[in-house]
Amino acid sequence: MAAPAVTPEAPVDPVPARRFPRSVALRSAGAVLAGGLLYASSPPRELWWLAPIAFALLAGVLWGRRARAGFGYGLLFGLAYLLPLLFWLEHFLGSGFGPWPWLALSLVEALLIAVAATGMAVVSRLPLAPVWMAAVYVSGDFLRSSFPLNGFPWGRAAFTQPEGPYLALAAFGGSALVGFAVVLTGCALAALARGRFPAIALVVLPLLAGLLAWPSVGVLAQNGTVTVALVQGNAPDAGLALMDRIGEIRANHLARTRQLVEDIRENRVPRPDLVVWPETATDLGRSAAQDAELDEVLRTLGVPALIGARLTNEDGTTSNVTVAWSPVTGRGAVYAKQELVPFSEYVPLRSAARFFTPFVDGFRDMTPGTGNSFQQVGKVPLGVGICYEVAYDRVLAEATAAGAQLLVVPTNNAWFGRTEMTEQQLAMSRLRAVEHGRAVLVTATSGVSAVVMPDGSVTRRTELFNSDVLVAAVPLRSATTLATRLGGWPQGIAVAIAVAALLLCAASALRRRSAARAGSNG
Repeated sequence: MAAPAVTPEAPVDPVPARRFPRSVALRSAGAVLAGGLLYASSPPRELWWLAPIAFALLAGVLWGRRARAGFGYGLLFGLAYLLPLLFWLEHFLGSGFGPWPWLALSLVEALLIAVAATGMAVVSRLPLAPVWMAAVYVSGDFLRSSFPLNGFPWGRAAFTQPEGPYLALAAFGGSALVGFAVVLTGCALAALARGRFPAIALVVLPLLAGLLAWPSVGVLAQNGTVTVALVQGNAPDAGLALMDRIGEIRANHLARTRQLVEDIRENRVPRPDLVVWPETATDLGRSAAQDAELDEVLRTLGVPALIGARLTNEDGTTSNVTVAWSPVTGRGAVYAKQELVPFSEYVPLRSAARFFTPFVDGFRDMTPGTGNSFQQVGKVPLGVGICYEVAYDRVLAEATAAGAQLLVVPTNNAWFGRTEMTEQQLAMSRLRAVEHGRAVLVTATSGVSAVVMPDGSVTRRTELFNSDVLVAAVPLRSATTLATRLGGWPQGIAVAIAVAALLLCAASALRRRSAARAGSNG
């Protein structure tokens, strides 16, 4: 039987490969460049003017895009910004855990920025789009400052502005208004580039408002001045090994304080009215002999002091505190840090946390404080924001509203070596000075310690990893700024504007879908 004839099959055209659209590639590159520019605008660089340009580029990328595209471009922007900004975390934990803590935190924060970028893309179709886009981004900053685990405020738009005209707006609306002004300028520049020429008013208005606000930023010593001495005893640049070197840090600060006593006796420096130690410069409560040694040094000094310490509580837990210390009566009122650092000062999700933090096995969570951070030290009414707390709006705001005439930020940045972390934190203190119209004393174990005036200017500062004392006269002020009186209202208004704009877009989309269905059924 003959085999059936085989008919050759017609050649099948190969499925054309899907090309990556050139426009997507360009927008992706634009988002990455925008994030890089925002990082470049951040301290220690004084390139504040790059921040509006960064947001102009981001707005140009997002304009008219769908929500899904906005999320993708926002994620690229967030990673390009946060990976270099938070690289100090790699220095801190990288030796023991590799890059994973740094990468994980950067990714989580970038995802939250991507959520804000999604909203920016959606509201870009509305009239006056720059206003709504700026409100959405600032609301995203608020989201990152609140969630998850009470948030991580690092990298907010306002913190790029320790210099320049926008800083003055902090006295009127705090970090929310400063951030809104920066983003609004950038988004308005993008609108102008798209031919929306009336947007030039929105470019000029935030800059003009900042320039006009400067004369009203209060700097006068309404209640006289006090001479302060900030003790920077120094700490070893030892990374994670610093956990076992608290005794060395304590000895350094005791020695530097004894040197201050000698300098006062020899008239090399004026006698201060207040002495401030940095965050966790000593242990307290573990040893009565150690407490007595510190008390003896401070009695010899003869002036009130504010001592940053790790305090052992009666139940065996510890707290990160500042202690008001009298040269006559010794230990006084204690303020315990409220905004504890997740995975460092307390550890959630312990079963998983040991893979990226050393503060698990053998460590107990610190006990947070309550109330506000107002402390009376001698004759000086002051407010305290311990290290990480300066990034949160409420801590120093509540202390100022309670009557603080001077603000203090004790910190221990020795963990982070010679990275940019300490300069980023100093920028926050400069913004808080203008926000509340108060001088701010930044005192660090290993630097940078600084004296910040109520206009945000730095008059004295130390270098990293050396022993030093800053002695300076600073003003006491009791007038409260509009930002202090308003509290969280400026941020709340920005969130309300953003939500209203997003709801308007959602309602418009529903109407279009209803109309389309009605047309197809007709």
